[in-house]
Amino acid sequence: MHTQQALTGEQDLTSRLAEAFVGVSSQLRRNSALRLAPLGLTYAQARLLRTIAGALRPPRMSELAAGLGIVPRSATTAVEALETAGFVVRVPDPDDRRSVLVALTPDAERAVTRIQSARCDAADEVFAALDATERATLLALLDRVETGR
Repeated sequence: MHTQQALTGEQDLTSRLAEAFVGVSSQLRRNSALRLAPLGLTYAQARLLRTIAGALRPPRMSELAAGLGIVPRSATTAVEALETAGFVVRVPDPDDRRSVLVALTPDAERAVTRIQSARCDAADEVFAALDATERATLLALLDRVETGR
């Protein structure tokens, strides 16, 4: 027999907050995926391209995996797909013969601009109910949650 304990007011609030956060995250991801589809990119591929574009230099495969929180084999598979699509090239690392760097192609550099635009459009739709001040407040609160301060 399954029994469910009643939640305290604080637990209920925390539970509702967690559900709302997951719901908004899912909405953002869905909206982004819809806007990325015409570019021929998945959400994960777009995230990988943004990560490479945001690096100070072409990253190593191991750095990509660590930065994305994925196993190296998954990073390799994702990079292979983007390489096949003409968005990245793998080049030898001049500082370490055992490593390769992942660099964007000119096509990818143009795509990153469109990816950013698609991402902003998706977020604008999700956060449409909030004015600029409310968005800034939400961002500040999420930053505090993320950093633990």
